[in-house]
Amino acid sequence: MRRRASLVLLALAVFCATLAPLLRWYAFPRLAKIPAGQYQEMVLEARNATLLDYTTMRPRKVSRVTIVQTLKGNVEASEKVERTAGRDVVVWDGLSHVVGPDGKMVSSIPERYIFDAHTQAPVHADGEHVDRDPVKREGIEFKWPFLPERRDYTYFDAQTRTSAPIHYRGTRTFRGLEVYYFEQTIPWTRVPVPKKMPVSGVTPESVRKAGTTRWYTTRRMFWVDPTTGAPVNGEEIHREELRGGTLLGGRDRVTAFAGHVRMREDYIDHTVALVTSQRALILLMTSWLPWGFVTLSALLLALALLLEARGRRPARGGTGTPSDGSGPTGGP
Repeated sequence: MRRRASLVLLALAVFCATLAPLLRWYAFPRLAKIPAGQYQEMVLEARNATLLDYTTMRPRKVSRVTIVQTLKGNVEASEKVERTAGRDVVVWDGLSHVVGPDGKMVSSIPERYIFDAHTQAPVHADGEHVDRDPVKREGIEFKWPFLPERRDYTYFDAQTRTSAPIHYRGTRTFRGLEVYYFEQTIPWTRVPVPKKMPVSGVTPESVRKAGTTRWYTTRRMFWVDPTTGAPVNGEEIHREELRGGTLLGGRDRVTAFAGHVRMREDYIDHTVALVTSQRALILLMTSWLPWGFVTLSALLLALALLLEARGRRPARGGTGTPSDGSGPTGGP
């Protein structure tokens, strides 16, 4: 009976030991994915910023500039890409809508970001664009991979339509969470004029005909959850200029926008709460369950060996016959 029980325990130990790596290396990549239909919205603000008044073509100080950033999963487009990509794909239709303190539009730039649902690596397909300009992304944008590493990544900059390193700057604590801090600096770079301008009469074509160019620089900062790869906070020290041409009335350059862009407090609180709830699911598949099965396997193996050893031990108090042939009384 003990022999049968030890064999059952040994089989269970092997099963648990096999299940642990399967959860981590097989199930996790197939179950941990960005939903194709996910929708998210983020509101950022730049207080006491400088903003160009396009009616006078002169910069002025404003109390606040608001950036509303939306990312909407396009299920139909993702299914179409998946048929040729051969993997799970997410298509985000994004919009970065900037308004001044009076609520009037400053700029509104759409983009389409296509990426692998698990790794967040870009997937190149028709329709990938920034402000209707076709692009071919390299690196990540908006989100890091699940379980990001402590290293530099390549990050796509939508303004310049190019990719550049975003540097890992160490581990920090943010709102009670241990996070990875990343930073990227884009030097002054000539960038396209947005296709949608804030006032009538000023168009990308008229700006180009005037010989005026748009330039941009930013210092980008992210605080990233080391489990989900989701940023729990993001900031930019952002500057834009218009340079040269007749549009500026003889001036060499004017500031189009300058400000420290930060996530609004209520959106930080919402993001931290959301990430905290999601990270438990990732840890369950990558750490808690695999290590739990490894521990259980070791306990089952130890118990199986113990039962096997006890089954092989000779019984005490046996009535064997002495080797000299004498009876129990010792007499002849």
